[in-house]
Amino acid sequence: KGKKFTQKMLNAVEDYTHLTSGMWTTDDHTNKLVADLIHNYKIKENDLQGSLRREKFTISVGDELPAGIIKLAKVYIAKKRKLKVGDKMAGRHGNKGIVARIVREEDMPFLEDGTPVDIVLNPLGVPSRMNIGQIYETVLGWAGQKLGRSFATPIFDGATIDQINELTDGAGIPRYGHTYLYDGGTGERFDQAATVGVIYMLKLGHMVDDKMHSRSIGPYSLITQQPLGGKAQFGGQRFGEMEVWALEAYGASSTLREILTVKSDDVIGRAKTYEAIVKGEPMPEPGLPESFNVLMHELKGLGLDIRLEE
Repeated sequence: KGKKFTQKMLNAVEDYTHLTSGMWTTDDHTNKLVADLIHNYKIKENDLQGSLRREKFTISVGDELPAGIIKLAKVYIAKKRKLKVGDKMAGRHGNKGIVARIVREEDMPFLEDGTPVDIVLNPLGVPSRMNIGQIYETVLGWAGQKLGRSFATPIFDGATIDQINELTDGAGIPRYGHTYLYDGGTGERFDQAATVGVIYMLKLGHMVDDKMHSRSIGPYSLITQQPLGGKAQFGGQRFGEMEVWALEAYGASSTLREILTVKSDDVIGRAKTYEAIVKGEPMPEPGLPESFNVLMHELKGLGLDIRLEE
């Protein structure tokens, strides 16, 4: 009683499978706890031994190689790339975006003391995604830099406005990070205050050099008759719902009609348009897109008899 099991004692036991529960102590309850412990240990040991055998087998078998190839060598080359327009960046709150412009340091907006900002983010990225964490990080990051402190602000138990104000006041920076910036080009002060602070920004693996791609004509999907997607398939540029809204907002109706018909899945219209271009004739009226026929077949599959009338 009162004696502790040391690692040396446990290591001296060669085979746990032949241990009896009564040989540990004189107390039945304690012996039962030890027996349960040994039982759980055996289960875990079997799992680990099984994983080890599978791992060894995988290594001994090796990778599956294509037919006719005996050995395969892979060489990975690391390459440093400077940030450029079109590269993707993100903060830590899902606030991803594309670099729209890179200017010289002297052309960047600057603070009253002449300190230029490193990056300018569009405030419209906040309300749509509702990731207010980036605002917290901006303000508290600046306060933390001045005070030499780190902050944790969990989502349901985060810092209150009063606490943030207390910290920003203590750090001697404007409340909410509201600061007037000055135009780097003219030196004039901007009309509205901006939220200024310190945040982490990450450079993502999606870089414009890997994504540069263009297509005039190319492969089409057999079912939808729309261009394939992606650089690997030599596909077209996806024109989604939001892009359609942009053209609608501009009133570019002819461009929109062309994109949604002859440049996409209007099979007859594609041929007629090509013919008109070759012959120098006016563009023909677009026909019926193939996506409509796909919809018709879907409805027929549901047992609906749909008929077109002139």
